[in-house]
Amino acid sequence: MSDTTPSSTSGPVVLDVWCELQCPDCRTALDDIRALRARFGDRMDIRLRHFPLEKHQHAFAAAQASEEAFEQGQGWPYVEAVLADTERLATRGESFLVEVAAELGLDAEEFETALIDGRHILIVDADQAEGKAIGVTGTPTYVIGDERLDGGKSQEGLRERIEQIAERLLAP
Repeated sequence: MSDTTPSSTSGPVVLDVWCELQCPDCRTALDDIRALRARFGDRMDIRLRHFPLEKHQHAFAAAQASEEAFEQGQGWPYVEAVLADTERLATRGESFLVEVAAELGLDAEEFETALIDGRHILIVDADQAEGKAIGVTGTPTYVIGDERLDGGKSQEGLRERIEQIAERLLAP
């Protein structure tokens, strides 16, 4: 069976999280993401999708750095560590991104090189273009099944809504 097959009982439901690593609302959304992981485990594939906002100076670099973290096998821990301190990202920029990588035991020199050579720019650009094409205007925005849920205005009730949709998609 191909991995492009829509979600069904034979595979995990996909939750795309359109996120920006300098966004305080995305930091708040981490609690929901952790709860969804705990509830659904491997029945839900939670994918980080990049949507850096122009108003945040270091968001594009942070998106690239997170891709390097995923490549080095520590994507979500890196994303959580950066989101935990959006204030330091705002003031320190790329040096903070490299510092977080080192703290997590990742290859910090490779992070520096990745930020210089731009090897992950196409992934970030593609995510952002896809997000715009499906109507993402802010972060966090969730896409599950064929539904888009905007968490940038209010996150109240979103986890419950995502859980309802996931249960419906996972039902036999």
